[in-house]
Amino acid sequence: MSESHQFTCSICGEPSGTICVYCTKDACSNHLCEHCGRCSDCCECHLLHEAAGFGETAQ
Repeated sequence: MSESHQFTCSICGEPSGTICVYCTKDACSNHLCEHCGRCSDCCECHLLHEAAGFGETAQ
């Protein structure tokens, strides 16, 4: 009999089955970056995007 372990997201408390590759805390899919695999607390992708000018609105 196979048993599925369910954990709790350390950020929002929702059920989670994955962990952050950096800090190894449980993180649900809403708080895990698809690009780097880090949770939203550890992810630095948004810093790279901001430095490159992604997401800026034209004025």
